[in-house]
Amino acid sequence: MSVKVLLIDDDQDFLAILAERLMIRDMDVTTAASAVEAFALVESQPYDAIILDLQMPEMDGLQALERFKAINPELQVILLTGHATVAKGVHAMKLGAADVLEKPVDIRVLTEKIKKTQVQKISGLGSEEKNNTVPSSAPGLSRVLRNYSKRVDPSPGSPLLQAGHEERTLTRGMLLCNQSEKT
Repeated sequence: MSVKVLLIDDDQDFLAILAERLMIRDMDVTTAASAVEAFALVESQPYDAIILDLQMPEMDGLQALERFKAINPELQVILLTGHATVAKGVHAMKLGAADVLEKPVDIRVLTEKIKKTQVQKISGLGSEEKNNTVPSSAPGLSRVLRNYSKRVDPSPGSPLLQAGHEERTLTRGMLLCNQSEKT
């Protein structure tokens, strides 16, 4: 089964070259010259991965990423940029990007990332949080969470539950591990 990729970039030459390089690697590639054009494609057919340029006219990659995730939170989006900043990379990851890569992109690295997103999509990774379970693909994490779960105060006033997002996520994982051990 070939990987189905949507490639979005306003630079037509870059779009054509990258599309050809991905097709040589047995990927089914659809291209779009704008995010607006891509939204219609995403709403009409499924993709294993979306490769999205960060800097585009009309709508930048971060705005497009937000809209793609609103359409389908399970979409695997990899951002490409020639203007990388740590702040934009962190922001993209918080918005749900699978990865952020710098242009010119190493085709082997991009291919590996695309295949990884396909595996995540097929295996359903990323849906655990919606199901309130610990990822089965992370046995090491599960073990750590179980060890610490016995030390977490589950009351609503607990300092960890009032901490930042990362701490709340970790605490929720610990509590879930503790609950699953009791059942």
